[in-house]
Amino acid sequence: MAAIFEDRSDAGARLASALADYRGSDTVVLAIPRGGVPVARRVADALGAPLDIIGTRGPRRSSESTATPTPGEGPHRDPAAGPDLPGARDLPGARDLTGARVIIVDDGVATGATARRACRTARRLGALEVVLAVPVAPPEWTRMLAGEADAFVAVATPHPFWSVGQWYTRFDPVTDAEVAACLVAAGPESGRASAAVANLRVQCESAYGHGEQHTPGAQMTANSHLELR
Repeated sequence: MAAIFEDRSDAGARLASALADYRGSDTVVLAIPRGGVPVARRVADALGAPLDIIGTRGPRRSSESTATPTPGEGPHRDPAAGPDLPGARDLPGARDLTGARVIIVDDGVATGATARRACRTARRLGALEVVLAVPVAPPEWTRMLAGEADAFVAVATPHPFWSVGQWYTRFDPVTDAEVAACLVAAGPESGRASAAVANLRVQCESAYGHGEQHTPGAQMTANSHLELR
């Protein structure tokens, strides 16, 4: 199937257009690292909003690697089990979200497990309104995540849906250097997040590799990117 987005920057620009109505002084854009950060940067720039990162702390199990298919749907495969990035409450200087409208951004949703944890973390940090926004998700994603966010925004919900990466022409792993560059470019309002980059590397480098599975039933390798969406 043909890709929808050239890369994460292109996806972020198109997602930003879909989020134009959310511009406001109380809006904060929260990226799910690592893949959501380049997408979220384009959104934050377009909305004139601060950019921060939000973790998705919680155990991962190999059984979560494939979404339970809806009747008539193919499985939504993304890379399988692996430790989470640090949760927001683990990050140095985690942002107080009390009373804020937060837009949680990732490069896509497959199983919804990562997005679910991010939404719950934002609530714990005091967010008044939670908007979950991604470039691409399976058609039934709002049903999968019902009740976790106040609003859902996706540029595309193609069918059949096998993985997030299949909809990008370029879907390279996002490095710590890229994360840092996005946060620094976002300005001083993102200082809390940039302080977490070194911590992210220390806690995750040994557990996270790179690359993505696209083939149903493929085996995990040493280079597999261990991020479950």
